[in-house]
Amino acid sequence: MSSSHDVYGEELQRKLNPRLVSMIALGGAIGTGLFLASGYAVNTAGPGGALVAYAVIAFMVYFIMTGLTEMATYMPVAGSFETYSTRYVDPALGFAMGWNYWFAWAITLGVEVVAGGIMMKYWFPNIPVVIWSAIFLVLLFALNMLSVKIFGEAEFYFAGIKVVTVIIFLIVGVLMMLGILGGHAVGFSNYVYKGAPFPNGPMAIIQIAFAAAFALQGTELLGIVAGESENPGVTVPKANRALIWRVVLFYVGAIAVVGALIPWTDAGVETSMFTIVFQKSGIPYAADIVNFVIITSVLSCGNSGTYAASRVLYALAKEHKAPQLFGRVTKTGVPLNALIATVGVGCFAFLTGFYAESTVYLWLLAISGLTGLFTWLGISFTHLRFRKLYLAEHGDLSGLKYIAPWYPMGSILALVICGIVTIGTVIDPASRMSVYLGVPAFALLWIGYKIKYKTKFIRVPQGSPPQNRLDA
Repeated sequence: MSSSHDVYGEELQRKLNPRLVSMIALGGAIGTGLFLASGYAVNTAGPGGALVAYAVIAFMVYFIMTGLTEMATYMPVAGSFETYSTRYVDPALGFAMGWNYWFAWAITLGVEVVAGGIMMKYWFPNIPVVIWSAIFLVLLFALNMLSVKIFGEAEFYFAGIKVVTVIIFLIVGVLMMLGILGGHAVGFSNYVYKGAPFPNGPMAIIQIAFAAAFALQGTELLGIVAGESENPGVTVPKANRALIWRVVLFYVGAIAVVGALIPWTDAGVETSMFTIVFQKSGIPYAADIVNFVIITSVLSCGNSGTYAASRVLYALAKEHKAPQLFGRVTKTGVPLNALIATVGVGCFAFLTGFYAESTVYLWLLAISGLTGLFTWLGISFTHLRFRKLYLAEHGDLSGLKYIAPWYPMGSILALVICGIVTIGTVIDPASRMSVYLGVPAFALLWIGYKIKYKTKFIRVPQGSPPQNRLDA
């Protein structure tokens, strides 16, 4: 076995320390899915339904992330799960996973700049959302042109603003529920308002699960960032532990507070539920400050997503699964052509110039959520294969720097939940079309590559396996 698993040499610079790795991943996870899509979830499934959906998805993400961390500490590369799928399952799956994930984050970029534009309407109701989307796209492109260290430092502070905002929101929300702020104690009365907590039944929970999945999409960024982190064997597990608990606390806690303070019939995506809650708190200028913070937050998520997408496209090119021009980097280690292509797809945000911005937002949300689910399915299945291949070659797990708990049940549970959510997206008219287009597109990528290159499913070797099976 080779002593280094960095198959891409030193083109991408390993300059991200543990605090930057954790915050970049957290920055990718906390964005419009929490600040804007949470209103859609509460309105569709009620406060109880939204809480259940987000809690189940968070439970699933825990197992996805532990499996990914096990693989990322063994082979920390920019390609992450695309590379792992290629080596441990089938090169054709790696091809499909890589292109799917690139498109997922490129579309997410469009989601985030649309969300930012919607938030700007709070102050400038007469300026079209498309104008703000264009401004934000240019800004994110400029930020990603910087070296990875400068990018990481900038994202650290962006993500830090989000973390502080969510913590303050949770504190203010609890004080409002108790009546210390906002005039009177709301308690949990909205959890039984007009048929709540589950006004539209269990099917509505499955229907909005894709929104919950989109909200938590970005946690897997940890696997991408591992390729540019210092000492990944130590950095990545440490960052993963911090990431998981923060995500569970922030998402489940925030949904619980939103459901308690805002009647489910009043929730939606036109305005952030966070802004509405702070308006009701009675704190002077709180809503304006929070609106500004949320705009920086969704742009931070788009910033992390642009980083992830450009690195995955770069990795595809280095493995000859994308045009070689995407494998070129600048002197500061930035894959410029891959970045340009990513921002190009983000221009789908300009559809707001032709359709209602809330409609475009839900379209892009559905596409991004579905492609994210494909990624999670692939990670969980690949982890199952990785562990079997590793044991077949080494006999025990003593050589791994991180061992995922609950194997194999954790990855199996993640596969089952993720599969149910994927099927459930057909229920929602807003996401149904994304399934009809997304599933055949992913299958075409996988099957087409398999037929063209006659790839084979990697089997667990019997007897004495080749020594380079895992890291060749």
